Amino acid sequence: MAMNERYEPQSIEGKWQTRWEQEGLFRAGRRPDAPKKYVLEMLPYPSGQMHMGHVRNYLIGDVYARYYQMRGFDVLHPMGWDAFGLPAENAAIKDGVHPAIRTRENIESFKAEIKTLGYSYDWTREVNTSQPEYYRWNQWFFLQMLERGLVYRRFSKVNWCTGCHTVIANEQVKDGRCERCDSEVQDKEMPEWAFRITKYSQDLLDALDTLKEWPDRITSAQRNWIGRSDGAEVDFRVQGHDAALRVFTTRVDTLYGCTYVVLAPDHKLVAQVTTADRRADVDAFAKKMAAQNKTERLGEDAEKEGVFTGGYALNPVTGQPVPIWIANFVVSDYGTGAVMSVPAHDARDFVFARKYSLPVRVVIQPASGDKLGAGETLDAAYTEDGVLVDSGDFTGMASAEARVKLAAKLEAQGQGKATVTYRQKDWGFSRQRYWGTPIPIVYCEKCDPERKGIPVPADQLPVRLPDIDTQAVLTGKGEPPLAKVPEFVNATCPKCGGPARRETETMDTFVDSCWYFARYLSPKYDVAPFDPKEGKRWLPVDIYVGGPEHGVMHLLYFRFWTRVMKLLGLSPVDEPVTRLITQGIVNGADGRKMGKRYGNGVAPNTIVAKYGADTARTYVLFAGPPERDFDWSHEQVEGVFRFLKRVWTLAATHHASSAEATYSGPYEGKALETRRAAHKCVKRVTEAIERLSFNTAVAGVMECVNALYAVGTPETPAEKAAMGEAVRLLARILTPIAPHIADELAEAYGAKASTVTEAWPEFDPALVVDDVIPYAVQVNGKLRAEVRVAADAGEADVRAAAEADDKVKAALEGKTLRKFVFVPKRLVNFVVG
Repeated sequence: MAMNERYEPQSIEGKWQTRWEQEGLFRAGRRPDAPKKYVLEMLPYPSGQMHMGHVRNYLIGDVYARYYQMRGFDVLHPMGWDAFGLPAENAAIKDGVHPAIRTRENIESFKAEIKTLGYSYDWTREVNTSQPEYYRWNQWFFLQMLERGLVYRRFSKVNWCTGCHTVIANEQVKDGRCERCDSEVQDKEMPEWAFRITKYSQDLLDALDTLKEWPDRITSAQRNWIGRSDGAEVDFRVQGHDAALRVFTTRVDTLYGCTYVVLAPDHKLVAQVTTADRRADVDAFAKKMAAQNKTERLGEDAEKEGVFTGGYALNPVTGQPVPIWIANFVVSDYGTGAVMSVPAHDARDFVFARKYSLPVRVVIQPASGDKLGAGETLDAAYTEDGVLVDSGDFTGMASAEARVKLAAKLEAQGQGKATVTYRQKDWGFSRQRYWGTPIPIVYCEKCDPERKGIPVPADQLPVRLPDIDTQAVLTGKGEPPLAKVPEFVNATCPKCGGPARRETETMDTFVDSCWYFARYLSPKYDVAPFDPKEGKRWLPVDIYVGGPEHGVMHLLYFRFWTRVMKLLGLSPVDEPVTRLITQGIVNGADGRKMGKRYGNGVAPNTIVAKYGADTARTYVLFAGPPERDFDWSHEQVEGVFRFLKRVWTLAATHHASSAEATYSGPYEGKALETRRAAHKCVKRVTEAIERLSFNTAVAGVMECVNALYAVGTPETPAEKAAMGEAVRLLARILTPIAPHIADELAEAYGAKASTVTEAWPEFDPALVVDDVIPYAVQVNGKLRAEVRVAADAGEADVRAAAEADDKVKAALEGKTLRKFVFVPKRLVNFVVG
């Protein structure tokens, strides 16, 4: 069959996508006896339209999925939809379209676009998190965790998004604003449900050291977010009151230097310690702080300000009274909401003390070098460890030793103890929204007068979302939407059979994405969230691809959830992912992040329609290393399209002479050169894919194609056979990158099946070693010539060849050789004087 002379991707790509699907080439489990590879990309929210960031994310995974399939692995590469969430609900508030309808339409549109790009997904495992068959198991997990004390109801201060009209997690607050809608976030006190993720804080922290194939920036971000602090709790008795202020400090060795104590403006003891003459000022300051968000208050550049309460607390080691202040840099939901201030040895405390003329007492001196003067002479705080002074029995002791012994003394006196705290807080997950998983709880005045909540029995799951009158229920105002649906709210108490009210809040959508990777293993399984036998086969995920912005949200939450699944006997592992790949951002041609905001977006379907999916794929891979950002370039897209045309033209030009050519004799001359180019390409592309250097892989293919053009038209049987072999190798190594053209070329050159079913090609070691290599020749470090010598030539042979070059002779003439530098396989340098 003759090849079309023109490269027309639109005529071949649909053909191969249909064939792949009909033949079920990407269904996991086809090789039950082979080793497994689970390759996964973070599932998308179905917005209805893909962007180039999606393309890059999925493409990284697809390269590996195809590559490992050719390497002989049984590959699981699924796709699904993170279908609950605020965008669909906010859109419903705006235009009245039911979230379920919009989500279904968006999924259909998004899926169609995905398919045009030729990704190798096993669509038999597709998951939609908004379907009852899925969120039933969110509710099941809730009940299991409630039973084990990992879910509880609390009354706490929450982050209230003024735009989304719902609670959001700490991790979703960026600079005091909602990361999704950019509206102001305010503190608000209300009841909520929370996961006790802090029970696993130390385990999550320790296990970061085992994640050797995770990017450092992600493990560092999680380490900082968990924020372990080793220190001591110290009780300061309030003078004149039967109460104590408990503070946490990492520097208990400075306790003798504490000259004042600071409370959060909303600390529960503020009213008790404030004297009558200070009441007005304290109340005014507290009101002012309540109107500010925490980011503004705690920012590094924020001015430190506070108000004296009029009250005093007793330093537990000196017995001396110290004044109690309230200030903007202390918040009630971090630590104990109270801090001891040692201005001589803490930079923030020093600034505050100088501003309000508070005492500065030096109790730590440097272990060596110049000593500190009196507190009033200091220009800045001394914050390093050192030797204690003016610290009673602990004077002369090193800071590290003093921390241990002071904590022990406090514990013996019942005034404190050594302890560990974490920055991480429990995960409040209840949301005042409709489009999410209903929380399986009812409230019965008879059986549950304290409104702690009564769990819905597991055999009554799922608690389904009711159908609603969108315009009447989704108003974005007032009580949670589900509270406006009487047929949902009114329920029967599972304990007494009397009337009860359902919980009307829904779960944070991060719950959906905590465990979806496990549901892919058996998406139709109805006995448990997934089949544990499939868990043993496929978990953990081998390669996971997604954006680094999920470092302390999704990526931390699903590490927690995997531990819960192991606790429940479902998962054989407690870490969900072995290798994490975080891709960079695709910017517009103007250098700004691509999106609606700047009107610089590029829709993938426009690229596919004009140039084909393989051009879109190859361009994104060639644009730069996956972890780096890159700027979109229409000119480079054109360049990649021209490259693929060159590949096609090469194969078409030699098709008649080389597609079926065979040869069994020795390869020499042009034939050998042709084979060398092809086998070197196999080696380079293989190594590049293994080290996540896809741009280098594409560059290797380009170099090979240039070399094959350079050898010219094959004439002898050996040259024709060599060219046929080269094209077939090109097709196979192009499979992960540009699979449509790869399969079309392979078929034209005799393949009976898709290249993804063939083994990844092996290169001949003898063909990737050059017989002749170039050496740069320098004289006093300046390049004078280049000589080509045998690859196995030694120093003497290389030197002789260099000295025989006319340009080198001229540069050496009349000079005295001081030194000869020989760098094998790279350069020689004559140092002369």
